[in-house]
Amino acid sequence: MNDRQASGSSVTVRHEPVQARAALRIEALLDAAAAVVVDHGIEHLTTALVAERAGASIGTVYRYFPDRVAVLVALAERNLERIRLAIERVLLAEHPSLMATIEAVVDAMVETFRTVPSFRSLRGGEGLDLGPTERPPVAPTFVDDMAAHLRERWEIELDDEQREALELAIGALDALVTYAFLHDPDGDPRYLQLGVQVMRERIVAALPQLAEGA
Repeated sequence: MNDRQASGSSVTVRHEPVQARAALRIEALLDAAAAVVVDHGIEHLTTALVAERAGASIGTVYRYFPDRVAVLVALAERNLERIRLAIERVLLAEHPSLMATIEAVVDAMVETFRTVPSFRSLRGGEGLDLGPTERPPVAPTFVDDMAAHLRERWEIELDDEQREALELAIGALDALVTYAFLHDPDGDPRYLQLGVQVMRERIVAALPQLAEGA
């Protein structure tokens, strides 16, 4: 092996562990941020509290996040990714009907609210006040996932009107599930049940071909 080959190999060997350590450190900081949000609320989260909860220096926090808003945005992104993965697993599973799938989607959402620290208050960050920059709405993101499921599982291609109806159904479900957890850490079952009902009615209205045996 010549010097050039040895040098390239050495850089690769050193670089990957550094990336892995940084990823683990960021995850630890976000875990600490989630705990601060749970204990003190979004409004009171500071980089100093994150550092204290993580057992890290304030300089370590600033190495990855320039301010508290950056911490919250990163935590919201992680929350969104976690609920997307949870729903993606539901859509990949075999269910006997579309309505069984919907109920499984609601179950996945409820479980995310119950088990992911900070999700009840922060969710995907839609409510964050970022000044002139706004967080995009979450519902359209899930429309694409659901539309793909309908295409692959039920061989249904949604038109623009049906996509809008699905977006409204998902938005209504999200609002009801969010409200269910507003004052109840386990989720008020009345609003969770209403969320399933609204989602069912909206989808059957938009896709009448699925009403029979749905």
